[in-house]
Amino acid sequence: MSGLNIVNPVYRIETKRLVLRCWEPKDAPLMQKAIAESREHLIPFMEWAADEPQTVEQKVQLIRRFRGRFDRNEDFVYGIFPRDETRVLGGTGLHTRLSGNALEIGYWLHKDFINQGLITEATAALTKVAFELHHVERMEIHCSAKNPASAAVPRKLGYVHEATRRRLGFAHGNPTDSMIWTLFADEYPSTPCAAAEIKAFDIIGNPML
Repeated sequence: MSGLNIVNPVYRIETKRLVLRCWEPKDAPLMQKAIAESREHLIPFMEWAADEPQTVEQKVQLIRRFRGRFDRNEDFVYGIFPRDETRVLGGTGLHTRLSGNALEIGYWLHKDFINQGLITEATAALTKVAFELHHVERMEIHCSAKNPASAAVPRKLGYVHEATRRRLGFAHGNPTDSMIWTLFADEYPSTPCAAAEIKAFDIIGNPML
């Protein structure tokens, strides 16, 4: 059972190069375009990508579901944007599916922006928010054992490879082993995440960090 008690979630995070924020319905065309352009890149490791491309209206409905859960403090899905917010670079989130006082980070990135450190930057920011504002005890990142680029993100940020679970993940249309990376509250201060320079804001734009 979840031990989370997040009553004032972070709706917007600014990093050096990125804006992470709660999706809004007006983002639907940008989301649809980014995923359609990256479908072949995403399909090997994102099971949902097999249902793409979807229409803009389908993305509107998806974003409404994301936003509803966000506003009810149930799950926290963010879009990844450049600082001018003119396009979608990817998606990420602080997910509440774990037991205990813990959150899980997931992520995907547009094919044109891989190997630029953007997911590492976004994940460091979310890790900082989770520990310093939401006061979790544990963070997790799960990724396919066949996706070394994804595994490099938690490794760079000081997460520990705790286990590899057989056939828990997805790759190339088939079940695959899933790597589980963890970071605990007492380990966080010595990681690069703690040094991340970010700004965080609540639903009405008040600064939180």
